[in-house]
Amino acid sequence: MKMPSKVPKALAGSLAALVMLAAGVSIQNAEPTPEALRNEYIQAVAADTSTSMAVKIAMVMGSQYESSGKHIGKPYVDKLGRGQPLTVCNGVTGPEVVAGRYYTPADCFRIEKHRYLLAEAAAMRALVYWPSYDDFAKATFIDFIWNKGEAAFEGSTMLALANRGQLEAACQQNPRWNKGTVNGVLQVLPGLKVRGDANGEICTDWRMQ
Repeated sequence: MKMPSKVPKALAGSLAALVMLAAGVSIQNAEPTPEALRNEYIQAVAADTSTSMAVKIAMVMGSQYESSGKHIGKPYVDKLGRGQPLTVCNGVTGPEVVAGRYYTPADCFRIEKHRYLLAEAAAMRALVYWPSYDDFAKATFIDFIWNKGEAAFEGSTMLALANRGQLEAACQQNPRWNKGTVNGVLQVLPGLKVRGDANGEICTDWRMQ
């Protein structure tokens, strides 16, 4: 019996929309609800010709995990983030995030794109078998670096397994990365658990047709 998918339905729908848009199928938006804003973001991702399909997939994955479209707009204080930084879009912090400014889906794509390209470059440097991976598998490594950082990836069992040619075993390391520190205590965080479980499945089982 096939096990139920661990990939959230909203993420599966967003990835399907990305593939449709990349193939030239248009999606119409209504009023600026979080879903409509997310669709506008996906359209911006799909339309850019300077990024790989792996980066496009990773950006759509990140948009689901980080905000589901809810944080396109005005910056907020991430109370779970280290130092509680001012944050906008899909987990973006730093000098580009200005309090009170409104960030459109196109703005979010613009400020995230460069960071995702850096994450892709880091993955390409680190992973010996990178050219042989499917775009969905590549995207999960890019998302890992986006979320956890290049240093965490370089020291991970995930990378060691991948570079031994054990891609499936490397993919299945994703669910292990589900903990964060809350009030000084390391504990499983629901959002990280969803991300790790979904990425493990996407990395292992999803393939471009």
